[in-house]
Amino acid sequence: MRTPHTPAAVINTAQLPKLEVLAWPANSPDLNVIENLWAIVKWKIRDRKPTTLDQLKQNIATAWEAVSAETCDKLVKSMPRRLQAVIQAKGAATKY
Repeated sequence: MRTPHTPAAVINTAQLPKLEVLAWPANSPDLNVIENLWAIVKWKIRDRKPTTLDQLKQNIATAWEAVSAETCDKLVKSMPRRLQAVIQAKGAATKY
């Protein structure tokens, strides 16, 4: 699991008991729910027109905080379907 791009906090968390870690490429958006979360954030701030970097950061933070735990839970629970879709597509792109 250790790569040059894996933060120590992730490695330490992955070593907790009863935590199953799946290895997959970092450039596989089908299997990275963070891509969906960023899409939600982008959608929430699409009509805002920040004029400073601080305003942009605040807009992003506000949108991020507005993402519900339920949304995150649904994304995490979608992983088995995502994995199956990638397997069926033999590694090609999927609807996710």
